[in-house]
Amino acid sequence: MSRTGSYKRTTRETDLSINVNLDGSGAAQVNTGNGMLDHLIEQLARHGLMDVEIEAKGDWLRTGWHHTVEDTAIALGRAFRDALGEGAGIVRMGHAIVPLDDALARVAVDLSGRGYAALDLGLSGASVSDLPGDLVRHFLHSFAIEARVNLHATVLEGINPHHRAEATFKALARALRDAVALDPRAPAAQVPSTKGTIAG
Repeated sequence: MSRTGSYKRTTRETDLSINVNLDGSGAAQVNTGNGMLDHLIEQLARHGLMDVEIEAKGDWLRTGWHHTVEDTAIALGRAFRDALGEGAGIVRMGHAIVPLDDALARVAVDLSGRGYAALDLGLSGASVSDLPGDLVRHFLHSFAIEARVNLHATVLEGINPHHRAEATFKALARALRDAVALDPRAPAAQVPSTKGTIAG
């Protein structure tokens, strides 16, 4: 069974093409125009063992990074949900605590079909290289809503904004990796919900 998804999004502000393979090797080809955003998504792919291809063009030279970050998150979330399909046989929930030098991030996810994000990253007013810290939060929020994932992320410790952001993405990667894994104890065709669906 191929668990791949894709999504293309073209607006007056951005033009994006995204492919996701949940059963990949962690390969990433990411070009959003923002080096820090590329780096964070590459962490998501590498530590989540997902293959991710993103080509994004935006109006950031004129309006800043908001449109590019938001639309990349929307498209990635939709491609992820497309790859997940009905979610038959998956573990569904996952969590991880990941350190990076001074930072310690905790992430828990439920691929419930109900998008929600509770985020406490401590990045408001900070800059993560060339990426405003609040856009890191906004990226995760937009991804969670469009992927229909319940996402809780908290940075428990940390001074350096880069470390706080990267630890969060690595923890998200590990949590998603566990959640999308096929459960060896569950029937292959069984959706992990008493409702019989995690489609939303």
